[in-house]
Order: sequence, then C-alpha cells, then structure tokens
Amino acid sequence: MAEDNDDDVVLPALLRAARNTYGSAMRAAMAEVDCDDVPRNGIYVLGGIARTGSPLSQIIRQLRLSKQAASQLVDTLVARGYLDRSPDPADRRRMTVSLTERGHGAAQAARSAARAVDEELVARLDAEHVAHTRATLEALIEIGEDASSGHVRAYSPAAARTSAGNSEISNT
Repeated sequence: MAEDNDDDVVLPALLRAARNTYGSAMRAAMAEVDCDDVPRNGIYVLGGIARTGSPLSQIIRQLRLSKQAASQLVDTLVARGYLDRSPDPADRRRMTVSLTERGHGAAQAARSAARAVDEELVARLDAEHVAHTRATLEALIEIGEDASSGHVRAYSPAAARTSAGNSEISNT
C-alpha cells in the first residue's frame, strides 16, 4: 500500500476550496444585482427551480435539510421576495413555490458567475480536463448516493486495508 504524502492536500479539502471559489463568485455577482440577502443554501434552491423546475421537495431532499430548516429557508426566500408561495390548484392541501422576478434575477446572476468560473477553468486547463473532472465528481456523487441508500457500504479504513492485502487481524 502506498504511503500518504504529507505534502498532498486531501481531496475533501480541495473540494471545499473549489466550492468556495464558486460560492464567492456567485455571492459577488448577486451583490451586483442587489441580491446579497439570499440565505445560506438559498442560491441552490433558486438555481434548482430556475434550471430544472424541479419540485421544491426534491431540491430540499438534495440539500439534506430537516423539515424545520427547509421551512425556514423557504419562508426567508418568500419574505425577501425571491419566491412566491401559492396553493396548488390540483390539491389545495399542498403549496407550490415559484420564482419571482427577483428570484429569476438572482438565479441568473448566480448561473452567470458559475459559467464565468467554468470558462476560467477551461482557459487554465482545457475542455477535456474539465470534462474528466466533471465525470469524476459525478462518480463521487453516485458513490455517496449509493452509500446513503444502502446499496454500497461507505468507505471504511479497515475494509481498505483488507482489500489492499494489508489487514491487521489479531489471533487473540
């Protein structure tokens, strides 16, 4: 088994820093269009609705928020003018949410900022490297989804040592 190199930055740290690059660019772009009051995770909700029209419940499930936290997030987005909430015409017991004009503007600003970061990434590397990175991240997401659904065991150091042929089994 290869030894860890203390000089290497672990992948989770790289992912966090990369996420911060996108987040900073998006927040700056939103501030330029007077949308700097979007709460944490609000950009994800607005973008999800704008991009795919996904049901709010699916977007919230992806965020892995509690029902209380999700309700507070939606309430804040409604109160700040990013979302409209109205009764579902097909089922009055349910509520639907839609983007307001301000919500569309915020989602567009965030998307434009993300595209600008993507373009800079392609300029620094090339489209093929970025495509490989995207495929790697998609595979990583699938691993997490499989692990959380019980289809695959999550990573365990003991299992990794065993599969590498270096298990430390005591005979006591």
